[in-house]
Amino acid sequence: MTNWAIAANGLRKSFGDKTVLDGIDVAVAEGTIFSLLGPNGAGKTTAVNIFSTLVSPDPASGRILVGGHDLATDPQAARAVIGVTGQFSAVDGLITGEENMLLMADLHHLPKREGRQTTAELLERFDLTEAAKKPASTYSGGMRRRLDIAMTLVGNPRIIFLDEPTTGLDPRSRHTMWQIIRELVTDGVTVFLTTQYLEEADELADRIAVLDDGRIAAEGTAEELKRIVPGGHVRLRFADPSAYRGAVSALREVTRDDEALALRIPSDGSQRDLRAVLDRLDAAGVEADELTVHTPDLDDVFFALTGGADVPRQPNQPNQPKEAAR
Repeated sequence: MTNWAIAANGLRKSFGDKTVLDGIDVAVAEGTIFSLLGPNGAGKTTAVNIFSTLVSPDPASGRILVGGHDLATDPQAARAVIGVTGQFSAVDGLITGEENMLLMADLHHLPKREGRQTTAELLERFDLTEAAKKPASTYSGGMRRRLDIAMTLVGNPRIIFLDEPTTGLDPRSRHTMWQIIRELVTDGVTVFLTTQYLEEADELADRIAVLDDGRIAAEGTAEELKRIVPGGHVRLRFADPSAYRGAVSALREVTRDDEALALRIPSDGSQRDLRAVLDRLDAAGVEADELTVHTPDLDDVFFALTGGADVPRQPNQPNQPKEAAR
């Protein structure tokens, strides 16, 4: 388990007769960003609450390890290595940003001198030094979220759960938050991210899992997920009509645009698929003047996997075999 920050097998959680998590498997490598996507009510926050020891899983769940610690037998050890920034800010608006930080230092039982030093360093890191003496209620949304994450880092956690951290932020503040998250991972921190912004997962995550109806519908890198949705294609454009006709003869399953001298060939966007197209053109002695690869984006993946579209679900397998958490 030295290479896995989080591992869970058969994670289940029900509230009454409502099953929220129906036996999901999760494995997150250390020093990476793992993003959990899903529609509202899919169970993203419940998963975060379980991994952060705020909620207990159902007894029928398999083993759950966070930071190498079994949540069933040693939840306190897990709490010592994690930090949580929830959907709703933990910032107290009635006190200053600096006082919020010092309060968090006290909660972590830091000596007074160390607490003040840590506070000053984090306020500077998150560009909050000038606002440190002002009530947090006067902060903008982006400033409050930066302060929220700064407070989370007081205890120097190695695993951070970010539950929709950029909800409600303007585009500039969102991009600032993305840079902060990237810097955390550069420092070796593992980030478990839930988000409703598909662009955010595409931009940040090393691996993405799509949660729907209590199960993981698919998991992989952003590029891997995009390939499971139909609609990807290669577009070839030719300046020479004879070359265009030669390509039509050499390639199969093409959609022609005779006016633009362009061809569209179904493709999953993989290197192997693209090489096969180019090999057929080479064999025919034809060269395209322009080649572009079009793949579905995460919006297409999300709607296909959570909207009842006819897209095959992947087996419920994370990026680590089930033995990881045994």
